[in-house]
This record gives sequence, structure tokens and C-alpha cells, in this order.
Amino acid sequence: MQTDKNTIVGMVLLAVLFFAYFYFSNQQNSAIQAKEKHDKDSIAMVMQAQMKLKDTSAQNKEFLTRDTADRLSAAGDFTTAALGVEEFTTVENEVIKVTFSNKGGSVKGVELKNYTSSFNGKPIVLGANAADKISYLINTGNNSSNEVSKLYFAKPVITKNADNSQTINYTIASKNGQSLTHQYIIKPNSYLIDWNINMNGADRLLNNGNLNLQWNWTTTQNEKSNLYERQMSNICFSEDNKFDYISSHKEHTLEKPAQWMSFVQQFFNTTLIAKNNFASGGVKWERSTEKDTTSTLATIEANLQMHVPITASATIPMQLYYGPNDYHTLEKLNNGMDGIINLGRDVYSFVRPVNMYVIMPVFAFFAKLVVNFGWAILLLTLFIRLFTAPLMYGSYLSGAKMKVLRPELDELKKKHGTDQQAFAMDQMKVFREAGVNPVGGCIPALLQIPIFFALYSFFNSNISLRGQSFLWSHDLSSYDVIAQLPFSIPFGFGDHVSLFTITAVLTSFAISLYNMGNQPTQDNPAMKYMPYIFPFMMLFFFNRLPSALTWYYTVSNTITLLLQFVIQTYIIDHAKILAKMKETRTKPKAKSKWQERYAQVMETQKKVESMKSKTGGK
Repeated sequence: MQTDKNTIVGMVLLAVLFFAYFYFSNQQNSAIQAKEKHDKDSIAMVMQAQMKLKDTSAQNKEFLTRDTADRLSAAGDFTTAALGVEEFTTVENEVIKVTFSNKGGSVKGVELKNYTSSFNGKPIVLGANAADKISYLINTGNNSSNEVSKLYFAKPVITKNADNSQTINYTIASKNGQSLTHQYIIKPNSYLIDWNINMNGADRLLNNGNLNLQWNWTTTQNEKSNLYERQMSNICFSEDNKFDYISSHKEHTLEKPAQWMSFVQQFFNTTLIAKNNFASGGVKWERSTEKDTTSTLATIEANLQMHVPITASATIPMQLYYGPNDYHTLEKLNNGMDGIINLGRDVYSFVRPVNMYVIMPVFAFFAKLVVNFGWAILLLTLFIRLFTAPLMYGSYLSGAKMKVLRPELDELKKKHGTDQQAFAMDQMKVFREAGVNPVGGCIPALLQIPIFFALYSFFNSNISLRGQSFLWSHDLSSYDVIAQLPFSIPFGFGDHVSLFTITAVLTSFAISLYNMGNQPTQDNPAMKYMPYIFPFMMLFFFNRLPSALTWYYTVSNTITLLLQFVIQTYIIDHAKILAKMKETRTKPKAKSKWQERYAQVMETQKKVESMKSKTGGK
């Protein structure tokens, strides 16, 4: 049978179409099956998630039920205080804005209205951290007790008093007639808050009349330098009516009744005052490490015990201070809190009277005369230099005499070469014949050391300098910055460059060079490079200090240079001094006991060296 060509072509095309139809149909069925499977899986996952949510909700309900039961159990007879919603109430006067919370009937935070943070420019708020609290334990039933910070007080009652003070009362009551009231009184223009704990049924609320306060606190950064503010922070307290503090130690146990305890930052503090004293207790605190880049300065925990009369009703009078470390503000409290201002402590306590009776009143006087604190510091520096001028004149005169003797001493050094003992003996002979005391210029200069330490304390603690700009410095209470480095230089230099530090170092370097010009030529490398070593060390030490202090040091050094130049050039007659020294040399002199002993020592050393040279150094 012969097949038609067209028939064959048609059969091939039908076969192709069949296979194509079969292929595409199979692909479509696979896609449909895959979609159905995906939908089924998604539905299953949703159902599983819903079941989990139902289980979690049930767990939450169980947890909430259990938590509620625990709260009610701990609240005992104070069932109305067991549960609630935290609500805040704000009361303010001219200087503070206080936020109260019904949870614990406590102060939640205090904004200082006249101050802003140098760190972030926001208003300064003390006590706003979540962990901050002042709490104590009370008996809420026969077999139950609870911290008051966990109880919800009733809506506060606010009263405006005749003296413009405001009273805020938070109260909780039990079903058995016991009640507890936290009463706060805020007076006009005051950083001090009166806090009275009024107890009805105190004999049942407290065990053996003991009120155990637990004070947890966190201090946070308010100044530009976290590191420096942390270093300036400490714990201050009054124990047996005597001021004390801890800075390097991490804890302190009260051995005698205490009147108050304060958590102190560089320029602000939070203080708890007990009008009837804390009978015992202690405090633990820990500064944040230098590696900590957060704004936290330190964490603090204090436990303070007070004895309360075991009576049906009792009042525990206390006070809370949230405010600046201002000397005059704290002095008015008349309880020793002015000691918080570090005007000189420990080995430097001798400078505190200098600050209190000289530096502070003089600076306050100049601050009233000028519009800028930078110029007040300049005037203070001029006053100090004028006051110490009679003492320093002896130093300048001694320098003039040394300058006159320098050529003769240089000749002696050439004569003796490396023989230091021989040179020292002849040098002492020249000094004695000329009537020169080589250390005479040092003694008056040493008298300036207390002034420097007094100013160091004063500028570090003077809150009136805070935020005051001068020249390129935006804040005289902190270091100025002309260049911010992308890295930190160790040994205290930091990550910035202070221009006032540079000017202080350069003027100090100039003084050293000027004074070295009056001394004999030095071959001793240690003495030769001394003018460079001290200013270099200052560069690291001064770079983080307040610009008020480095500005003072710059002005003081500049005045010293000018005085030395004027006195040496126009006041002191070197020819007259030389003539008088020649006249003094011709007069017979008796050696002082010190000169005799020094000569004996030098003679002995010379003999020892001579014997060594003869024996070959053996």
C-alpha cells in the first residue's frame, strides 16, 4: 500500500501536537498541585501559629493570674494598694519641677529649671532612671510584708499653703485601720523637699520600730567629659555631725549616727537628710569603667536604718535635696553640706581657708565688676600676683645675682671639667663670698604652691563658671577644644587639643628658658633638659583640666615673664649688685653650720675619689 506524502506529514504534525499538549498539560497539573500543597502548608502553619498564640495567651493569663495573686498576697490587708496603673503628678516652684508617682508615693524625677546638660543640651533631670528608688519594707499583714515602692497609693491631695509652699499627700490604707502617708512639702525658690512619713499603726507596720531604707541610685553624665565628671564624683555624708566622703573606696559602713548622705556629681548632688539621724547602715558604689561609653557615671546602693518610736502613730521627718553644688546654697542649709564643695580636702585641707576667705570673696567681687568671668579670672590673677609680689621680689633678686655670677661660674666649670666635686666646692665658695643663697629664690616660689592648689580646687568646683564662654572656650568649667582628634592619646591627654593648655605650656616653657639663662652652663643632661621635661608633662596633665585653670596659669606665667624682664632690665642694677658682692667678698665671713657640713661632705667625697683613682677604681 502506497502512502500519500500529505498523509505522512499530517500524522507527524498530529504526533507533535499530541506530545506538546501532553507536556504542557503535565506542567500545568504539576503547578496546580504545587500551589495546592503550598496553600495547605500555609494554612497548617497559620493554624499552628494560632494554636501557639492561644497557648501563649493562656500562659500569659496564668502568669497574670499568678502575679495578681502574689501581689494581693504581699499586700496583705492593703489590698486596695496591690494593683493599679502608675500615674504621674508634677509640682514645681521657681527652681525645680518635681514629678511624683503614685507607685510607691515617691519622687520619680526632678528637673532643675535653671540648668541644662553640657553633654546633650537637655534639661538636667535627677533621679529619672528606671532603677532609681527609695523604698522600705512594711508589715502588710500577719504573715506578709511588702516594699512600699511596689504599692499603689491613692490619688494625691495637693494643697497650696499660705507661705506659697505646696503640700502633696500620698496615702494607702489597710482594711484594719492602718495607714501610711508620704507627705512632701515644696517651698518657694528651694531645692529642698520636706518628706514626712506618717504612720498610723506604726507598731504593727514596722518590726521593733526599725525603718530600713533602701536607696538605689544611678548617676548619669551631665558635663562634656564623661571621664572627668566620673573622676569628680564621690559619696559624701555627715557622720556624728562631721563631714566625710569616699572617692576611691567602694563602700563605707556607718559606725556612728549619720545626719545625711549625698550622691555627688561634679556640679550636682542628690541628698537624703534624716532629721532624727540614721542610726546605722552603709553605702556601696562603683564608678563606671573608662571603657564604658554610656552616660552612666556610677551605680549606688545605700541601706540606712532609722529607729522609730514603737507607738500607734509616728512621723519620720526627712528631707530630699536635688540641686546644684553651689557653696552659698548649701551653706544656708546649715547642716554641713557645704563640705560637698571640694575647696580642699585631706592633705590639701590647708587650702580650704584660703579659698573660703580669700579666693572666693575676691573672685565674687571681680565678677560683679566685669561682664565676663574670663576677665574676672584675669583680675583675680593680677590680685594674687600683687599680693605675692613682696615674696617673689626676693626670688627675682636672687636670679639677678645668679646672672651676675654666671660668667665666673662658667669659668670655674671650664677649669674643673668633669670634676663635679671640685666645681661644687668652688661654686659654694663663690656663693658664700658673694653673699648669695642659691636656694633663696626657691623658698618664695614654694609659697605659691598653696595658692595653685587652692585655685585648682576652686575652679574644679565653682558651678558659676559652668557654661560661661570666654574667647574660644565655650565653657570655663571644662576644657576648651580647638581640634578634635580621631583617636585618644594615652597618659591623660585624651582625644582633643586644648589651646589654653598649649598657651599655659608655652609660657611655662618660656619661664624655664629665661631662668636657665641665669644659671651656669649645665653639662648634666638631666638638668640640661629639665626646662623641656616639665612643660611636656604639663601638656598631658593640663589638657583635661577646666579652661578657667589653664587660662589662669597662662595669665600668671605671662605676668611672671613681664615682671622678670622689667625687674631685671629696669629695676635691678646689676653693676651695683656686682660692686656690693665684691665688697662682701672682702669681708671676713664665718661659715654657717650647714655650709661647714656641706664643705666636709664635699671634702670627704673628694678624698674618696682621689683614693679610687690611685687604686685604679678598686
